[in-house]
Amino acid sequence: MKAMILAAGRGERMRPLTDTCPKPLLSVGGQPLIVRHLQRLAAAGFREVIINHAHLGAQIEAALQQGVAWGLTIRYSPEPAGALETAGGIANALPLLGDAPFLVINGDIYCDWDVARAKDVLAVNDLAHLVLVANPTHHPAGDFILADGKVLNPSLDVPDPDDKANKLTFSGIGVYRPALFSTIPRGRPAKLAPLLRTAMTTGQVSGEQHHGRWIDVGTPERLAELDALLTQHSRSL
Repeated sequence: MKAMILAAGRGERMRPLTDTCPKPLLSVGGQPLIVRHLQRLAAAGFREVIINHAHLGAQIEAALQQGVAWGLTIRYSPEPAGALETAGGIANALPLLGDAPFLVINGDIYCDWDVARAKDVLAVNDLAHLVLVANPTHHPAGDFILADGKVLNPSLDVPDPDDKANKLTFSGIGVYRPALFSTIPRGRPAKLAPLLRTAMTTGQVSGEQHHGRWIDVGTPERLAELDALLTQHSRSL
């Protein structure tokens, strides 16, 4: 199975840090955030990783090169200024991802979900499998409902109306079949959520809740929080 790390975002909320450094290269615990993803993927047996980039993408390629340092083969999917949104970026990279299901991880999160499980979570008829987490304070409304292993769109009718209050947040980790992105022309911006909601209507999105550590590193404050956490952890080893 191949993995893709999404690294094309501008990181507006991280400015001025991201004015001169792409967000995935910001350091936490003494390492660039994206390097921690690469280490976890390599340890789980992944060997091929695709990384998309736009803002300051040359810096990402210069820092990571071809992935030899982690026993990986990294290939890059450049995008135009402004990037292509999540689904557009994935669709643009499909020639590199191939015909089999693949794992996608947002480059600006930290999560201890076992990425080795990605190879076994997608059922035969599913187009996607999403890893969900409890709603953080900065996103209290959540995104989707998880019921009996299926992810449901809360804007539609669900079996129990009370379930609409039991939404979870999408972690930014998912396993997808290429067919989910078949309607997106290469090079055209497209959001992921509408594709997922369409697949949910036919029961083709499974999911699970991760109860471990997850941080959306979207602001300087959360970056500092994660940096302190990882630095303290490394000193305690």
